[in-house]
Amino acid sequence: MKVLIIGSGGREHVLAWKIKQSPLVKKLYCAPGNGGISEIAECVDISVDDIPALLQFAKEKQIDLTVVGPEAPLVAGIVDAFERKKLKIFGPSKEAAQLEGSKVFAKEFMYEWNIPTANFQKFSDIDEAEEYLRKVSYPVVVKADGLAAGKGVVVCQNFMEAVKAVDEIMAQKIFKEAGDQIVIEECLEGEEVSILAISDGEEYCLLESSQDHKRIFDDDVGPNTGGMGAYCPAPILTEKLYKTIENRIIEPTIRGMQKNGMPFKGVLYAGLMITAEGPMVLEFNVRFGDPEAQAILPRMKGDMVELILASCDGRINEIELEWDKRSCVCVVMSSGGYPGRYEKGKEIFGLKEAERDDDTFVFHAGTKKEAGRIVTSGGRVLGVTSLGHGIEKAIEQAYKAVDKISFDRCFFRRDIGSKAFKWVSRRSQVTR
Repeated sequence: MKVLIIGSGGREHVLAWKIKQSPLVKKLYCAPGNGGISEIAECVDISVDDIPALLQFAKEKQIDLTVVGPEAPLVAGIVDAFERKKLKIFGPSKEAAQLEGSKVFAKEFMYEWNIPTANFQKFSDIDEAEEYLRKVSYPVVVKADGLAAGKGVVVCQNFMEAVKAVDEIMAQKIFKEAGDQIVIEECLEGEEVSILAISDGEEYCLLESSQDHKRIFDDDVGPNTGGMGAYCPAPILTEKLYKTIENRIIEPTIRGMQKNGMPFKGVLYAGLMITAEGPMVLEFNVRFGDPEAQAILPRMKGDMVELILASCDGRINEIELEWDKRSCVCVVMSSGGYPGRYEKGKEIFGLKEAERDDDTFVFHAGTKKEAGRIVTSGGRVLGVTSLGHGIEKAIEQAYKAVDKISFDRCFFRRDIGSKAFKWVSRRSQVTR
């Protein structure tokens, strides 16, 4: 098979790494790819949002399967465009991708199908939003309706912070047209966890749980980012809680989308808050998380391409997933200044030394090859990922590798995975 991966981040690198292992794959392309992906696939200089050029490339190269990494082309309708030309592609239709493309759509869908989520109000008028903010209890969460690269969510502790967020999103248009409409919702308390499912539109299979770390600094302080690290599995999820999430969230979502005439195929990502009242949906995404994919996929046994084809062909019920029993931790190394302004073109040192351990992988996100060197080209630069027997060992291995890598003004959190300790400790006490 000839396979095309669309995207250029750490998620796409781990997808390329996993897909490359399939005996079904004879040739692997990535558009546009990055410095790390170029080592295992042929990178093609086509932007992820240039759907006509991607379609033309797939036809010319007779691509057998296209795998879409980021959300933007999915929301823009790349799956519909490819399927009209009878080309096999993994992901949801434009209609189904509204689960991520519109916060308003997602919230109204959840209310329709009785899927637990925070109470909310939607606004397209600034004055009406500000009037509402005078009456609510704080904290509240202000969200841009459309895509904002994981940064369109602001937790506001008081009225002044909320008014500032509304002004920046709706008046200053810091997220462009994504802020034409906003959602204001109650702030849920608890611990976050992510559950992903692969669906063929009717049936689905669940992946192992993971936990992302959104804030830039240790102890979840500072502004939101695209994700500063992740670990898998998340021990906060008991078997009973996992089943509750499936029954109350995942299955109703797949069934509801099907009954609403927009069957969901591809990756359904549920970002959840585990509250005192049970699991509640913070957001839906319609693709693999980044960096969650870097923590989940190294633990997945078996052929990734077979799983993707089962989703495309309507036979997901034939798939039985197996998982490595070890834990996996991914630590993101970012450019200094991220998620604000940062410099590019910094040479990266120590990559080969970091990957000398067979159970450690360095997935590139914001990198490119330049005159034989690997240099930085984005905010999140690398996802340093390790498998280990138990969460503590995986953390130790990941940071051991991180400490071998350097580039000017590199930054990373030192506490990725530490939230798991209390749950592991509680389980061991119960076992005793």
